[in-house]
Amino acid sequence: MAAEYKIDLGNLMAFDPHHSFSSPPSSREDLVKESLEQGTKLVQAVADALFNLPSTEDPDGPIVTLPPPTTKLPREKPLPKPKPPTRWEVFAQKKGIQKHKKDKVVFDEQTGTWKRRHGYGRINDDKDIPVIEAKMNDEPGEDPFAKRQGEKKKRVDKQGKNRLKNLKQAAKAGALPSHIQLAATALPITGSRAAPKKVGKDELQNVAGMAATATASGGKFDKKLPGEKTPKHEKKHRKFLPAVEGSGMGSLEKQQTEKVLNKLISKNSHDILNVEKAVTVYNVKEEKKRRNQKGKSYSNSSKLKPNKKSFKKTEKKGSSNKGKSK
Repeated sequence: MAAEYKIDLGNLMAFDPHHSFSSPPSSREDLVKESLEQGTKLVQAVADALFNLPSTEDPDGPIVTLPPPTTKLPREKPLPKPKPPTRWEVFAQKKGIQKHKKDKVVFDEQTGTWKRRHGYGRINDDKDIPVIEAKMNDEPGEDPFAKRQGEKKKRVDKQGKNRLKNLKQAAKAGALPSHIQLAATALPITGSRAAPKKVGKDELQNVAGMAATATASGGKFDKKLPGEKTPKHEKKHRKFLPAVEGSGMGSLEKQQTEKVLNKLISKNSHDILNVEKAVTVYNVKEEKKRRNQKGKSYSNSSKLKPNKKSFKKTEKKGSSNKGKSK
């Protein structure tokens, strides 16, 4: 069955060049059904071919290495336009200068170590030079370190200008680099310059309002231009709860927290609440209340009853002493 199909394992695809419908499908449902059946056969043929490849065992399962693809698929994007040569490339081509690849690391004889040619910790860095030898043409009182730094800044500025010139030439040819095309909002991916959009009155007012309210005070203490209107506050003002609780607005915080807690408890009530335990606790509390009420009623009734005092006559101590003396 697999010999009838052409299988490209590099792209994980298969197709049947000799397939044809025996009779044209009468409806779309028949066409979809026939296509699904044929697609299932092709997927099965790809799977069989994959399992026939040599594999290596792995804890996750067998792993195979796919062969290189044999079918050339079309590109999604058009071919990029050739980039025009820079001024240095034109000059090097005229003079016959060939570009040689330099090593990234160079041996530094002063420190006896290998350092980078460019970037951080590079060789011949200005920061690593403690003393600069004076020359005969140096002006007296001139700082040689500041002079070297100024020359370096000029070289960097010149390099930046040359880079911008090269980009302008590439933009004219429509071959800007892709990262610059994505960064430039006025340039589409194709490299052709789009027509600038006209900014309307509403957009200008929105931008001016955003700039006016970008300060810490929200533009409250900024000077306004003549004819400038105060920006409208379209969004709702945030309301804060009062810091001191009270019977009015102060109780809103308590209501808010209770609302959140009730919502959380109601969502997970089947996990948090044990109904049987809650019923027993409620019954015990009710029983305690009844007992307390009975005890209170008993104490109140005992208070109303008169206290029974013993009316036994007590003999006086003096009379008993007299009788003994006699």
